[in-house]
Amino acid sequence: MKSLIRLFFRSVRAVLGPFLLLGNWLTQPKGVTRTPEAQATVDARTRALALYHFPTCPFCIKVRRTLRRLSLHVELRDARSDDVHRAALVAGGGKAQVPCLLITAADGQQTWLYESDAINAWLEREFGAA
Repeated sequence: MKSLIRLFFRSVRAVLGPFLLLGNWLTQPKGVTRTPEAQATVDARTRALALYHFPTCPFCIKVRRTLRRLSLHVELRDARSDDVHRAALVAGGGKAQVPCLLITAADGQQTWLYESDAINAWLEREFGAA
């Protein structure tokens, strides 16, 4: 029974996924405009970030839209297609839940931030317009 339920939801995702991606592409938010110096500073700070995601996950799309709106260049790691990224997510964060933002501090300490609302709130707090 469990495998039948999984098959059902995989089928639903396979059908709805392309529509979610198309809708996201058609309604992409415009990014904020910063001076080249300010954008370089932001880019330097975002090098310590990585977003583990699934391409068609609605919650992941929500976070990627925030990244685009704030003009943030964060490394995207596909935890669905790449077994290495999935294993790193489970080993570091403790679960295979996406979206998950990996925040690496200057001293090498890693923070794994789950939940799209929490990630978006953190991004707004750190990089949002004043």
